[in-house]
Amino acid sequence: MMPPGLVSNLQEALLNRKGDSSSNSNAEQEQSTEKLEAVEFDESKPIVLVTNSDGIDSPGLTHLVEALVQQGLYNVHVCVPQSDKSVSGHSVTLRETVEAASAKINGAIAFEISGTPVDCVSLGLSGALFSWSKPMLVISGINRGSSCGHHVFYSGVVAGAREALLCGLPAVSISLNWKKDESQENDFKDAVSVCLPLISAAIRDVEKGTFPKSCFLNVEIPTSPSSNKGFKLTKQSTWRSTLNWLAVSSSRYPTGHFLANQGGLGLQFAQLGRDASAAGAARRLATQKKNLEIVESIGAAGKSDPNRVKKYFRLEFLDNQQEEMDEDLDYRALESGYVAVTPLLLSSHIETDVQMAASDWISSVLLGEL
Repeated sequence: MMPPGLVSNLQEALLNRKGDSSSNSNAEQEQSTEKLEAVEFDESKPIVLVTNSDGIDSPGLTHLVEALVQQGLYNVHVCVPQSDKSVSGHSVTLRETVEAASAKINGAIAFEISGTPVDCVSLGLSGALFSWSKPMLVISGINRGSSCGHHVFYSGVVAGAREALLCGLPAVSISLNWKKDESQENDFKDAVSVCLPLISAAIRDVEKGTFPKSCFLNVEIPTSPSSNKGFKLTKQSTWRSTLNWLAVSSSRYPTGHFLANQGGLGLQFAQLGRDASAAGAARRLATQKKNLEIVESIGAAGKSDPNRVKKYFRLEFLDNQQEEMDEDLDYRALESGYVAVTPLLLSSHIETDVQMAASDWISSVLLGEL
């Protein structure tokens, strides 16, 4: 059973919905902090940390932060990846220096991070980047493309919320079920209007101490947000796309190529339009070209054997035919037009029969001395 507070919040949301020295580096960091502090900070207001997996120029982030700032109820801080990390999962950047560059978002203190969504949340909450107490709520999104079923394991936006819960903070991940031939950029603005009541209810009950502490919420908004059928409490399904590897003739991806299906579960290497500025697009393109060159050069480093075989492959996601019929499952509710809200735990719940079966097998193996 779900906590009564969570159910009441969903109901209420539905009702309300209509290269220098270290000293130089420290000096630069202090100067950067002084500039950021120009954004008015009200100690009487709760802090909200916003991250995503699509980058700072994504319309989902832009509209969400704008709406939170306009409400005037929160101190809004933003920490997002420099480039698209939509399928980065719960990966972190280790043994590499992570760059944090200040970004301009009206009414918010914002940074772009040369890492993953998990890096963004972890660094943001560490105390090393922001000089404030921990936020009341972490919001990850709004992502372009759904994150239902087993896609939560690939999803960078879900991982951002999961990392917040790992750090002991309540969190919500939000995704829009973007479809190539149906969706429009303005749908993100409608998606924000849909989820704002739920965000407000979450912050209110975090302050009261009644918000669930053992899970975070994965919110999936249907393709046409303004005509949704309301909020529905759902369960994580076993739905997933098929990982389809295609043999290709070259290690380089053609200009403008998408590594994704229509649902948007992929990395975009060159088609960087979206709503990015020209400078932002150029920066991302340069970064991605550099990354591709590094991957290719490392692959053949120190091995000049002419008989060595090299093959190239490209990964695509292919939608499966769905067989699960339970209307309370996340993707079923989403495709039916509901806003699917799924509580997700840090660890998978193991059913009793599964636990017994595993115990019996382990015992038999150990008794047989392997």
